[in-house]
Amino acid sequence: MLGSALGILPGAGSIIPPFASYTLEKKLAADPSRFGEGAIEGVAGPESANNAGAQTSFIPLLTLGIPSNAVMAVMMGAMMIHGIAPGPEVISKQPDLFWGVVASMWIGNLILVVLNLPLIGVWIRLLTVPYRFLFPAILMFCCIGAYSLNNSTLDVAFVAIFGLLGYIFRKFDCEPAPLILGFILGPMMEENLRRTMVLSRGNPAVFFTRPISGSLLLAAFFLLLLVIFPTFRRKREALREE
Repeated sequence: MLGSALGILPGAGSIIPPFASYTLEKKLAADPSRFGEGAIEGVAGPESANNAGAQTSFIPLLTLGIPSNAVMAVMMGAMMIHGIAPGPEVISKQPDLFWGVVASMWIGNLILVVLNLPLIGVWIRLLTVPYRFLFPAILMFCCIGAYSLNNSTLDVAFVAIFGLLGYIFRKFDCEPAPLILGFILGPMMEENLRRTMVLSRGNPAVFFTRPISGSLLLAAFFLLLLVIFPTFRRKREALREE
């Protein structure tokens, strides 16, 4: 449900739901310390949210003509090449396209079930690979992927730097999901902030006077209070016990 709700939002796509689901599962877990050590909730929840977000990201594309991520932008471009304008009228003017997309989702999920069930044993065998072999292989593929983006060794150096930074954060028990979301949402926030400031002629009060943005900021403020107060209370009780 969380993945579907976030996938519908324009701009969220299938990127935010896995991290939001992981955070929610960790908050609701009776023993959050199991997360990061192979807890099934930390695997099943984000994977389900990822699939839900990937499918519901079609909703803003087909109804509003707004691509929620890079994949949807490519699909939007393909539709426009074929003379199809995504928007509110796509269901009435292109019913074959709309119901074809819906049918493809059902067929795709069915094929995934048929393929994955017999191959579970193969995926489990990957866990038997010794970590001393698996870790260098993962690191090598990460470096290859970073280098292939721009054919630049500087990107590989960034992988090493941020890998070291991530190791330090892990030693200090820092939560990685908010940091990753910051890297993903940061450029989007900056772009839309500049766009809003241009439309409002440089007046930042527009974020508080408009009903939608004002309501979202107010909701974020109350959610922040709900997170801060219990944490502060637990720390104060722990200090009293000591």
